[in-house]
Amino acid sequence: MDSWITTPLDERLLRGAAELERTEHGLLPHRLPARARAQNTDPQLAMVEAQPSGVRLAMRTAATAVELDVLPTKLAYAGVAPRPDGVYDLLVDGVPTASAVADGGNVLTVDVTTGAAQLQPGPVTTVRFTDLPVREKDVEIWLPHRERTELVALRTDTPVGPIPDRGRRVWLHHGSSISHGSDAASPTSTWPAVAAAHGGVELVSMGFGGSAMLDPFTARAMRDTPADLISIKIGINVVNHDVMRLRAFGPAVHGFLDTIREGHPSTPLLVVSPILCPIHEDTPGPCVMDLSTGAPQFRATGEPGPGKLTLTVVRAELARITAERAAADPHLSYLDGRELYGEADAAELPLPDQLHPDTAAHRRIGERFAKLALGPGGLLVG
Repeated sequence: MDSWITTPLDERLLRGAAELERTEHGLLPHRLPARARAQNTDPQLAMVEAQPSGVRLAMRTAATAVELDVLPTKLAYAGVAPRPDGVYDLLVDGVPTASAVADGGNVLTVDVTTGAAQLQPGPVTTVRFTDLPVREKDVEIWLPHRERTELVALRTDTPVGPIPDRGRRVWLHHGSSISHGSDAASPTSTWPAVAAAHGGVELVSMGFGGSAMLDPFTARAMRDTPADLISIKIGINVVNHDVMRLRAFGPAVHGFLDTIREGHPSTPLLVVSPILCPIHEDTPGPCVMDLSTGAPQFRATGEPGPGKLTLTVVRAELARITAERAAADPHLSYLDGRELYGEADAAELPLPDQLHPDTAAHRRIGERFAKLALGPGGLLVG
């Protein structure tokens, strides 16, 4: 098209990112600020915080065609069939309208037995959306939730600007790979995105696959992030990585909550315990990935013992801590994760790899969270 208009990409057109890093190709959205990233030593967290779960371009425009040049980095596991390419979801005035994938890009192949990773460079590619309605409208492009994405260029057939403030509350959520999006098919089908759409809130996702470890730098990032509503989903990663015992877990939870409260002293704050995960209900970690069938399956390998964490132990401790703190903090509440996904749900919609929900389960979890926490009389809104 001869009449393309190129619009510089910056924070005015992006939502859900903590920072934008300028790279040799363009802009890389980060979901943790530089200070937190500097204190992290875990390659897993470094990888997943740069995967833009919940991050979206948000534009006000009359454009009928949009092109976005991107450099994706696709994640592959040695010996496992390639995962589907990441999906870009287009919303027009909040309504899902189209989806696309980006061919090309880099491929990062990880050997789960050794931890070694090999990067195969690839080219910048273009995602296109056409036939948009001929009127002024809000246009959002949600970036792939599990695919690192460098933003290179934005082109449209008419000018674009930022979406005006609609007065929607900002919901800041932190959790594990399940909150990150795990096996959901697209970025708007992750359970936090589903919940945000039903609850009419602006999502800021700090769901970090494999990395919800009660890290102090994550708590400080949440403390410093503007938010009207906050939730933290705690438990599965500290269990399946076997990173601490009960003696350390309780004080770590208190410290995490204390830090958030330094920046948000009266913001509604919801502690959410793990959804049902049968392999870890009564068996500690570590959790290992089994590739013997060619498709990842997870197994809990720990032995029960005094002070060891299981999901049953974690839920009891979180319920105790929040009940005690709520006596002096009327804006703090607790939600048992099994109200989002419990035994009946596991029978109907079992976890395909024994650990992560599929798209249908994400939808159910998101709809229930919206009703229990974000709807009228909900735990986050009163």
